[in-house]
Amino acid sequence: MRLGWDGLGIHLSRSKRWLLRMAYAGVTLRRKLAEPVTLGVRVLLVRDSQVLLVRHTYRDGWYLPGGGVKRRETLEDAIRREAREEVGATVDDLRLMGVYSNFVEAKSDHVVVFVSEGFTLTPVQSSEIAELRFVPLSGLPAGVSPGSARRIAEYLERVDAAARRW
Repeated sequence: MRLGWDGLGIHLSRSKRWLLRMAYAGVTLRRKLAEPVTLGVRVLLVRDSQVLLVRHTYRDGWYLPGGGVKRRETLEDAIRREAREEVGATVDDLRLMGVYSNFVEAKSDHVVVFVSEGFTLTPVQSSEIAELRFVPLSGLPAGVSPGSARRIAEYLERVDAAARRW
């Protein structure tokens, strides 16, 4: 099943897409210099042996939905907010899959990954998401981020992922 936002009027011109990419690059640079440690959340939204992936407007590739944790926000509140904002998901059940670290490119990212097999979707407009798509867990499309692909493989293998590299 493929869900797109074409019917909702989410069409960005090349110049707007370029501006979003430059803004993303600026935020990334600022984080590397001024915020040496980051905390994020991601979620595997799984239904009928398929997982929901998103493609952002500001970078290439397919990713698990998620984002940053705000000040005074619990991890669970953060992933519920991100799922709602990015893909319109209301998460009914949620379980912790693992905590991961990424130290590549001078980063100090920590990502907490959750799994939900019980959720509802209501399409939302998001300037961050170009497309979302349910894909077979065992047949991921080209361009899936390495971290997302590893998390999906671990989910399939039921690997204990208490503290691994992203």
